[in-house]
Amino acid sequence: MLSRLFLWVARCRWAPIEPRAYDRRMVLTDPIHVLLIGGGGREHALALGLSRSPMLKTLYATHTSNPGIARLAEPVDVPVSSEEIYRLKQFCDRKAIDLVVIGPEEPLALGWADQLRIRGDGTERWVFGPDARGAKLEADKSYAKQFMRSASIPTAEARIFDRPEHATEYLRSRDELYVIKAAGLAKGKGVVIPKTNEEGLNAIDAMMRGGVFGDAGKTILVEEMLNGTEVSVLALMDGKNIMILPPCQDHKRLGDADTGPNTGGMGAFCPAETISEQVMRQLETDVFVAAADALRRDEIEFRGVLYAGVMLTAGGPKVLEFNVRFGDPECQPLLARMESDLLELLVATASGRLDEIDLRFHEKHAVCVVLASKGYPKDPQLGDRITGVERAEAMDDVFVFHAGTKLDPDGNLITAGGRVLGVTALGETPELARKLAYQACKEIQFEGMQMRTDIASFAVTAPR
Repeated sequence: MLSRLFLWVARCRWAPIEPRAYDRRMVLTDPIHVLLIGGGGREHALALGLSRSPMLKTLYATHTSNPGIARLAEPVDVPVSSEEIYRLKQFCDRKAIDLVVIGPEEPLALGWADQLRIRGDGTERWVFGPDARGAKLEADKSYAKQFMRSASIPTAEARIFDRPEHATEYLRSRDELYVIKAAGLAKGKGVVIPKTNEEGLNAIDAMMRGGVFGDAGKTILVEEMLNGTEVSVLALMDGKNIMILPPCQDHKRLGDADTGPNTGGMGAFCPAETISEQVMRQLETDVFVAAADALRRDEIEFRGVLYAGVMLTAGGPKVLEFNVRFGDPECQPLLARMESDLLELLVATASGRLDEIDLRFHEKHAVCVVLASKGYPKDPQLGDRITGVERAEAMDDVFVFHAGTKLDPDGNLITAGGRVLGVTALGETPELARKLAYQACKEIQFEGMQMRTDIASFAVTAPR
């Protein structure tokens, strides 16, 4: 079946690849104009990678209020919103944008890829990111669960509820613990892992009656609680080809030793050597090929990133959820290790030519530590002055990605979000990368700064 539907791309190795000379296969023959949508740490990492391409003519960005992105891109001079998406379409036509890169999940769910793919003259523009139908794999967890069941993708068992009394009745009838998930987009915070069923009942009430996640919590999943190690496995898909990227591991809880509330991510490392080659091969077949087959069956041409959050259980790997964009902060250490031309990679994905790319990652390990503001994730404190970023950036093999920052009227760097900075470092071993990342973090200060002190600690002790 696979041979009939897909031109298979040789999988990118997840083990470290020794740097070597190779014949660079050109996807582009002339430099192009690119528009980057989004303004977080993920988009800063994408902007940095794109800016390094010799095939880039001009990089425009929708969120140059992010000081890191502002150093690399020209601002978009029109309003940026779903209500006025026609203005962004006009901008793309006026600036002859060849490639649109959509970073966050929300504009993908709202169908921006559909809107921006068609030029004013009716021809097609390259867009990196799935259309609205493909984006439902992240935007609607109830749909994603049904999709996985129909494709026989291994996943946690779950019940879907749109009435709180039914969800409450079901949970009260169970003795074991269940994970409570908002079905819609909740910026990475819509998952509650209760320690007691009473906490689970409170989460149902907060989501469905209290509206803590707005419309995202009107429908919920009461899902089997899986035990094991969680990893992030991302694949590029261009409608025909699949390319698996090196696996990453994210740290979602706020506190050390995975304590405290879930967050959008407090750090990540790459590659995640907690996952074996045998399991990666199983994920290729059972998850990514199965998903690609199901997407093709439903006539969804998926051109972008399919991100599988996977739990490595005693019974084998199971998918917790799908995302349809690069993870944040997984994107930062992933791209820090990339040797290949990011712009050509994204164009190849958007144009159905992944088979023409020779993707390379260098042998170093990467660790990203997130610095968060006081009160995050519940009530982040904004407006605190940040110092020391320049000292950290001056260190070899260190990248400081801006996530929630801005400049005040006097030009001072201040906090402007919950996750403020992502400090990423490269090292010959996980231990050296981790040590360098934390050395760089020590150079940065702002009031109430929060960070975990155990990012990638498991990678340091894992056998290799």
